[in-house]
Amino acid sequence: MKKVIALFIVVILFTTCKKNEIGGDCVIEGTVKHHTKVITDATVFLKFKAIDQPSGDTTVYDAKVKVDANGYFKFNVYKGKYFVYGYGHDYGIPAPFIVTGGQGVKMRSKETTSLTLYVTEGD
Repeated sequence: MKKVIALFIVVILFTTCKKNEIGGDCVIEGTVKHHTKVITDATVFLKFKAIDQPSGDTTVYDAKVKVDANGYFKFNVYKGKYFVYGYGHDYGIPAPFIVTGGQGVKMRSKETTSLTLYVTEGD
């Protein structure tokens, strides 16, 4: 009987705790900007369980979305830590036009975080 109860508790813990996944009751949303200019040609990446930018290229991220015509993006997530990273193009700067940037976000249950994700040209 003790084994059945222990197994039941383990199953409940694994099915109810969905920290750091897509699809929760928290929202990370925002607009990608280079200085004051909205960047409409951008992709926003999301890394779970990270507050600092991870090393490596964008393949290390766990989710991504393209911004809309207004530079807007949105992720529905569970509570936890996330790093939000933007990669886009600003055709008003010299080639290769690439702008990048990111920031860490800590989400609490049922929280909405609206941010301006500032991106800048590389080194």
